[in-house]
Amino acid sequence: MSNIANNLKYLRKKNNLTQQQFADIMNIKRSLVGAYEEDRAEPKYELLKKIAEYFELSIDEFINEEINDQWKSKPKSQGSNLRVLSISIDKNDNENIELVPVKASAGYLNGYADPQYIQDLPKFQLPIPTLKQGTYRAFEIMGDSMLPIQPGSIIIGEYLDNWNDIKQGETYIIISLNEGVVYKRIGNKYKENKDLKLISDNKVYDPYTIPAEDILEIWKAKAFISTALPEPSPEPTMESLTQMMAQMQKSISSLNKN
Repeated sequence: MSNIANNLKYLRKKNNLTQQQFADIMNIKRSLVGAYEEDRAEPKYELLKKIAEYFELSIDEFINEEINDQWKSKPKSQGSNLRVLSISIDKNDNENIELVPVKASAGYLNGYADPQYIQDLPKFQLPIPTLKQGTYRAFEIMGDSMLPIQPGSIIIGEYLDNWNDIKQGETYIIISLNEGVVYKRIGNKYKENKDLKLISDNKVYDPYTIPAEDILEIWKAKAFISTALPEPSPEPTMESLTQMMAQMQKSISSLNKN
């Protein structure tokens, strides 16, 4: 039997609930509870979330852990975003990629944990195999701090549950109380109660730090969509060719010395 079936049966009995009582709490038919516990069916995402919240578990624990009398919940670190992430799904139970346009970014700070707000966002899906595993969200960026990625581009990020997995030098979408939605390169390892260093790819902008306690969400950048097509490379000029030859001669001279 699956973990879902065993865990549901164990937790229901541990809480001294009959199948009918639990069905009433979840607002479903008793026959569905039986089907889930006998592994003849699996709850849809929204019901899974509701069940996990009722038993004060994360969805990951409810689905992947074998919960019994010997099971103990793993200690939660501050580097892990413990709230249940609100997502939207299509009629086939596939997760959508919700789009947060610039005009909605201010509202996102208040609505990021509200299922109805997330449900009302524009949404789409991409036929890219590498974006099939994980939870993704798309954010429109403005400003030229991350050139050569152009303003108006859409960055697709994968939800980062454990902030200890942040990799220095890689790009992320950071949602914070004071900065809002920003797309930056991370300049240091994440440490609890420490500032996070954010770096712009456009060197005109200086790096800066934000307090870790201000951060609401972090999404690892995985792809981007842009309507700004790249310009062709400029034709070589006599000056650029001369510079290339001088650099080659310098490199050859250095090799000969070694």
